Amino acid sequence: MRKITAIALAAVACSASLTVATASDAAAAGPQCVKVRKYFNKGHDRYVRLTNLCAQRTSCFIIVVPHHKDPHGRLPKGATEDFRYGTTSTPRALYVRNTTC
Repeated sequence: MRKITAIALAAVACSASLTVATASDAAAAGPQCVKVRKYFNKGHDRYVRLTNLCAQRTSCFIIVVPHHKDPHGRLPKGATEDFRYGTTSTPRALYVRNTTC
């Protein structure tokens, strides 16, 4: 019984690391304009502060939240803004992915 549990845990750990590696490879392929400055809560809402490092163009992003629809948006060139993506009852965002507009 312990051997089966150990094998199952090893399989889950390997698949999780593969998912993280795949996501980071996909993000590395495109321009990295949107940068996360910090995650924070304000009252009962969850926010992420984002900065657009590309001074020449508007950038688009997706906030990845597990088991929920991923909010997305646009950030004007050179801007820093706080984006509300959920409440404190929803999970915290895993990361912010840069996308093409």
